[in-house]
Parts: sequence; C-alpha cells; structure tokens
Amino acid sequence: MFKFSKIISEFKDNKILREHKIKDNNFRKNNYFYVVQYKICRKIYSIQLFLLTLQPHFKVLLILYQGITMIVIKDSKKEEIIKKICDYWSPLDEKEQALLAQDITVEQFRKNEVIYNELDRPGKMMFLIQGKVKIFKDGVSGRNQIVRVIKPIGIFGYRAYFAKEDYKTTAMAFEASMVAFVPMDIIVELMKRNFNVCQFILQHLAVELGQSDDRTINLTQKHIRGRLAEALLFLRDSYGLEEDDCTLSIYLSREDLANMSNMTTSNAIRTLSTFANEKLIAIDGRKIKLINIEELEDISKKG
Repeated sequence: MFKFSKIISEFKDNKILREHKIKDNNFRKNNYFYVVQYKICRKIYSIQLFLLTLQPHFKVLLILYQGITMIVIKDSKKEEIIKKICDYWSPLDEKEQALLAQDITVEQFRKNEVIYNELDRPGKMMFLIQGKVKIFKDGVSGRNQIVRVIKPIGIFGYRAYFAKEDYKTTAMAFEASMVAFVPMDIIVELMKRNFNVCQFILQHLAVELGQSDDRTINLTQKHIRGRLAEALLFLRDSYGLEEDDCTLSIYLSREDLANMSNMTTSNAIRTLSTFANEKLIAIDGRKIKLINIEELEDISKKG
C-alpha cells in the first residue's frame, strides 16, 4: 500500500506550512500543487482506511464465492471424469456407471505435493486425470528411487490393497495434477459385475510387473550411460514429445532424472553434459531435446 500517511505526516511537519497556515496568498500561489497533493492524499488515505475496515467482510464473501464456484466446478468435473473412466473401461452399463459415481472424489495436487505416503493404508484406486505423477521408494542414505511414472489417464495406488499390505511406495505430483479417488470396495464390485474391468486390472498389474522386472535388470547391470539413455527413452515413451518432435514433454530436475537412473545427481549432470557434447541431446534448463534417438537407443541397448 502507498504510504499516504507518511506524506501527510511530512506535510504537517513542514515549518513553512505551520508558520503561515496557508494564509499568505503568495504561498497559496507558489505551493498550489503541493496543497492539492496534500488534499488528494488525505482523501485517498481516508478511503483506504475505510476499505481496511471492510476487509474482513470481503474475505468472508470471497471465501463463500470461491466455495460455491469450487462446488459447481467439482460437480461438472466429476461428470467429465466419470465419462473418461467409463470410456477407459468401456463398456460400462448404466448401473455400473451409477455405482462408479456413487462415491468418487476429485482432488487437485500442487507440484511436489504427496498423494499418498509409504506405510499408509490403501483404500482407494486413483485415476490420474491431468498432470504427471511419480511413484518412488525411499532408499539408503535418504536417496529416492523412482520406480514408476504415471500419465493421464492412468490408474495407481491399488496393488497394496490386493496384496493386503500397506503402501511400499510414495506417490507425488511432478506438476499440478488432478486425481480421482474411487473406494476399492466399489472397484471390487465392478470387477465382479464386469469381466472387462477385471481383465483390464489384471492385465495392468501384469504389464507393470513385467516393466519392473526389466527395470531391475537394467538398473543393476547397465553402466551409467546406458541407464541414463534408457531413462530418457522411457520418458519419451511415457509422456511423448512436444510439437517439435524432439523435446521431452516433461521437465525433470537433475535429481529426479538421477533417481530414475539409479545414480547420483552429479553423475547425471556429467553424463547429460557428455551426451550434449556428443550431439545426442540438447539441454536448455530442464528442457531436454533428443537429437540422435537412434544412437541413444543403441547406448541403452548395449548398456
């Protein structure tokens, strides 16, 4: 806020003003603009004080308005999301759609906000509607290992429920993300009613298990160059490229890239610089452009 009170205070302390108190015509003439400034400042200062007294009421009204808006947005979003999930699991009949809509909740997550924590009790299947999510596990020396990344529309957070155990991983938003939560008892009921849903979830679990097997071998047997090349290609396959058909459509920190490749951050930085010098990639901050994909695939394959 502009310090009008300071101007008024300084003006009142002005010796010239105190001496003639604006009685002298010459002073009025020579200091006309200064007097006008003083009067305007007093008016604005009074208005600001008045607005400050109303501030608590404005806050209440703003909170009410935001609450009503969010309810309307959430309801419309919910219908949109249910349709997306129904298309994802097509076909679902009307009764199954009604069952799905019975207790679905939608939440927004900020960048780096945790969706669920390791050792939490599982109770809901999660659908990533917008954004990007990483699944990671705490390792030794406080280093994390990213074991999986999720893209829209993807399901996660349900394996532990079927295994009857607590979560062994943590899920965190790579960027601002929207996630829908459906209670697992509703999912189980849908699996009983609709064979397609049951088959989809079994297939999804089987694919993830196969990918985990591959990554275990790759992360333990490949050299640093092979691991990093594989991570870059994995990100391309998971999130795609931007309009230029070169730039990865996800901007990872060097730490996250290192956690995906099972290496230290310093090794990830050095290897990225080497790839850039070899004209395999181009780096612009967190943007990574894949220039020579064939060579990266060869490095990944040879390890």
